[in-house]
Amino acid sequence: MSPRLIAVPILVAAAVVFVPAPAAGAADGTATSAPAPAATTICNRYCDGRDASLAPADRATVSATLYGRRFTMHLNDTDAMGWATLDSGQAGDEVWMDRSFDGGRTWSDARIGDSTVAAGATSRRTRQYNVDNWNANGVGVLRACGKAGDRAELVCTAWTRSTWNAWDRRTAAATALMMQYDLGTGLFGDGDWWTSANALTAVIDNARRSGMASYGYAIANTYDKQVNARLGQFRNEYLDDTGWWALAWVDAYDLTGDSRYLNTARAGADHMFGYWDTTCGGGVWWKTDRTRKNAIENSLYIQLNAALSKRIAGDTVYRGRAQAAWTWFQGTGMLNGSNLVNDGISLSTCRTNGATTWTYNQGVLVNALVQLNRLTGDAAALATARRIGDALTASASLSPGGVLREPNESSTCSDDGASFKGAAIRGLGVLNAAAGGAYNAYLQRNADSAYANDRDTIDAYGNHWAGPRTATSQRCQHSAVDLLNAAP
Repeated sequence: MSPRLIAVPILVAAAVVFVPAPAAGAADGTATSAPAPAATTICNRYCDGRDASLAPADRATVSATLYGRRFTMHLNDTDAMGWATLDSGQAGDEVWMDRSFDGGRTWSDARIGDSTVAAGATSRRTRQYNVDNWNANGVGVLRACGKAGDRAELVCTAWTRSTWNAWDRRTAAATALMMQYDLGTGLFGDGDWWTSANALTAVIDNARRSGMASYGYAIANTYDKQVNARLGQFRNEYLDDTGWWALAWVDAYDLTGDSRYLNTARAGADHMFGYWDTTCGGGVWWKTDRTRKNAIENSLYIQLNAALSKRIAGDTVYRGRAQAAWTWFQGTGMLNGSNLVNDGISLSTCRTNGATTWTYNQGVLVNALVQLNRLTGDAAALATARRIGDALTASASLSPGGVLREPNESSTCSDDGASFKGAAIRGLGVLNAAAGGAYNAYLQRNADSAYANDRDTIDAYGNHWAGPRTATSQRCQHSAVDLLNAAP
């Protein structure tokens, strides 16, 4: 990792959790005695167990109370370490920290710094412990916990972290997304395939937007761990999945210059082309079973081929495929009279099925048309993208109150739809750059709303950018990172 620091405030609202008390850990009876054993001893700039009096900075973040005792997490953003305090207590009360490397879903380092209020005292503090594990690419969070000495119940604060790799909205959100990254598989969250492609794209775009290179290791790690999975070269039976991954590797190539990523993107495009046929006059099938032709895989196909042609000297093949796909798309009526994109076509009529106008169908086609304009100079393509962008941002159903919302948006982050807004807003951000900032106000309004209404103490976001906040996952989180990447 290459941590950076800029001291900025982080949301401090605490989530108090009451749980049964575990067996007591080793007590730290004096301010200078050795810390209680932890599951892992981490050494970054300093090793775990450093005296809190040596901290050059003290930012109190989240607190919780229990039976009049107050437990608070303190962060030393300079050294990316933290400690816990107990106030208004009495002899025998305990305070400690838990540390998690997956955003608080689990924690292996429990009761670190376990300390006990001494006789005659009313307060106690632990020693300092590292938030992250730089040597192992561990992205961490801490919380303070404690209990009254004469009671069984214990309480914990909300999770929190330092401002290293989290010095503003977009870097903090990217860091929270990396808490969902599995180093072992190279995928995000529960290992979902296509949403991991979108999450990696969001991390790559964030590196370009923010200058934070700390998570560059994820690119090669994901590639090496998964390049031989499914059909190899990030291809599989779903052609839209193949498109998402191929575009992620175009992004990776742009950031790193590594030609293997561009070659993999070409393999994805060629795989998609293998499922373009003359049924309904053209178009890529959604899946290799050739039962449906939808907007999403064809928009991705246009975007991918245009992007590849722009990066391959002397190319005419990918250019021709992108242009042919857009010509076909226009003839299907999927771009409807309201300048919104329906979900697919009916094979019986070869015309739009009039199905739901999911947000990602708007954003991906917008992105595709901007790429086509960059490649060919086709002003009509850019004008069409503008009409779609205007319709998306003005739609009472897709942007109620001026904040993007998925049709039938769920109150969880567990379904595919939780990823849709990320692709939608990513495409609008690309159009915004091409249109000279025409959508700045809309993007800023969405970013401000999500930041105020849909964020927790570690900058993890839920599914409702206008609120109320829901639980998170890599799907909701990458969508939030996409939003903050796109915002001015």
